[in-house]
Amino acid sequence: MNRLDKGLVALRGEPMVAHVARRLAPQVGRLIISANRHADRYAQYGEVVPDGEPQLGAWQGPLVGIAAALAVAAVEEWLVVAPCDTPFLPADLAARLIAAARSAGAPMAYAVAGGQRHSACMALRVSQRPALLDYLRAGDRKVGLWQARAGAVEAVFDDAPPHAFMNVNTPEELALAERYASQ
Repeated sequence: MNRLDKGLVALRGEPMVAHVARRLAPQVGRLIISANRHADRYAQYGEVVPDGEPQLGAWQGPLVGIAAALAVAAVEEWLVVAPCDTPFLPADLAARLIAAARSAGAPMAYAVAGGQRHSACMALRVSQRPALLDYLRAGDRKVGLWQARAGAVEAVFDDAPPHAFMNVNTPEELALAERYASQ
């Protein structure tokens, strides 16, 4: 997106983070946003936590942001995660992710739709933070690998609209998202 902060890129006149927040707010007790810049702008949509752990360094990928969110969500049982550039999330994302994990006795679940894995859309037990920090300290950053090691399970969303997990990464995808949003 030409080095723009994707969560703040406008979709139908609002930042994408506004769309994600609107989708998630009715599903969760509170919104926690991990951000490595523009915290004041993100604060309009939820509680902002700095993206990162001091010992790991800055710009270390989504798992570091998840670790930061887990730290402030410590009194909760579950953390539901979604990227700020996925504006069409299902209205039952949180419930279905948590139900899939609970049903399997797993510590987390990630979304799968149409055979495609959406690792960044997940629910995980807050108790996973120490194991996640160990994984990160070992130098690993791959979300899917960490999920596999932690025993994550799939939550199948084959009944979701085809664009439910659309991740907007390019100007072309933004144009497509504009078309979806206008429907």
